[in-house]
Amino acid sequence: MTKPDIRTLDDMRDVIYDRGWLKGAGNPELYYIYRGLSLSIRDGQIIEENDLRYDITVIPPRMLGNEYVKTVGHYHPRAPGANISYAEVYEILSGEGHYLLQKCQNGHVADVIVIRAQKGDKVIIPPDYGHITINPSNKELKMCNWVAHDFAPIYDPIKERGGAAYFELTSGFVKNGNYDDVPEIRFLKPANFPDIGLNRDKEMYGLIRRDPKLLEFLTKPQEYGRLFERVLANE
Repeated sequence: MTKPDIRTLDDMRDVIYDRGWLKGAGNPELYYIYRGLSLSIRDGQIIEENDLRYDITVIPPRMLGNEYVKTVGHYHPRAPGANISYAEVYEILSGEGHYLLQKCQNGHVADVIVIRAQKGDKVIIPPDYGHITINPSNKELKMCNWVAHDFAPIYDPIKERGGAAYFELTSGFVKNGNYDDVPEIRFLKPANFPDIGLNRDKEMYGLIRRDPKLLEFLTKPQEYGRLFERVLANE
């Protein structure tokens, strides 16, 4: 049985909003990441042949002081031979999630997006966007993702700023004072795009059996600019 990578509060102290609460919070486990999964040996071979990886993340409900539980947040490295970073795609398996995306240019945040997703929804993280996932409910959030096999998340830019550009508190979203000139949040819809196999009523794991090429935007993002334009305009 695959063992998860466990994220504890000690892994996230740099990105927590409520510093007062943090002092006496201990070091609880916050969420669990199961990487490199497949339902069969053959599936695993197809996944490997297509340079992909399938993961599942489980985020139980809890509060971090007055902030909803979240992932640490990360950016993606550049894809080989491209001047943009890798993309990623998520699906909500149970619960609900808020995906906060941000794009930096010349040291400043140029765009901030929040995508509110429910069970079955698909969320594409476009190239060059850092992101965190928030569980804003009292239910467990379980989500899966497809990503390029050699993907290595970059955590430092978000940790160095004390978190993403916004925190989601029980009172709503508040700006992170460690950023200058943060733009207002744009709220976009999930990427439920049937023409590329992202159907709200079908788990996207099945793409690896039906047509793995539909996931090529994850390994060759430089060839899928129009897809990412659709994602960023999906209001």
